[in-house]
Amino acid sequence: MTDDGVLTPGPPDLVSLLLDTDTLDDFLHALAENALLMSPTADGCGVTLERENRPLTVASAGISAPPLDEAQYGQDDGPCLEALRDGREVYVGDMRAEGRWNGYPAFAVASGTRSSLSLPIAAHSHTAGALNLYSPKEDGFADVDLGGLRALAAQATGAVALAQRLADTRTFTADLEAALQSRAVIDQAAGIVMNQRRCSSEEALETLRTASQHRNVKLRDLCAQLVSSVSGAPPTGGNSLRPRPT
Repeated sequence: MTDDGVLTPGPPDLVSLLLDTDTLDDFLHALAENALLMSPTADGCGVTLERENRPLTVASAGISAPPLDEAQYGQDDGPCLEALRDGREVYVGDMRAEGRWNGYPAFAVASGTRSSLSLPIAAHSHTAGALNLYSPKEDGFADVDLGGLRALAAQATGAVALAQRLADTRTFTADLEAALQSRAVIDQAAGIVMNQRRCSSEEALETLRTASQHRNVKLRDLCAQLVSSVSGAPPTGGNSLRPRPT
């Protein structure tokens, strides 16, 4: 409860929040909206994630977060990026009295923002981020439920880690499938060379590698061309053209 008796919303049921959203994007947008509801004086909330040293606002609520986030990305400095990179909370009570981050505080004041709060998400991970709240009032977060906001940031940490693991799994699966398909095409081409030259599989593969190098064409592409020229159709995922043992 604030000093004027206004009852501020408490933290949401985080499990329900996860269950009620279908994607990570939906969850992060719900996260930003809930964080904004828990901060009565704030007029904007953004969720920043960084991948390969590139920060991006992946979700926002209210009106002020996107331009303030972008201003920090543009100069590669600011409370949002400090929270993200150092893994600690960064609170600015009055932008007019703030001397850090080059010209960013002056930009924030000119944009109508007087205070901000940034909480780290997935600190020191491959997809680190920050939950960023902005207020047009000085000391706009003095009376907020920091425990509830920290719980939201912690839940976001778990969701981002899970999403990253799933993404890495999908990437591995896709890479594995591509490798298997490539292997199948090479095996089919090797089978054709074995039939034509009456040679072993090792000799057939060496012939294909040599041709690939001389023509400056990837081995898989060369093999696909050979299979297509012989069969009259694009290569399949199987090894039907490879001779069967007798």
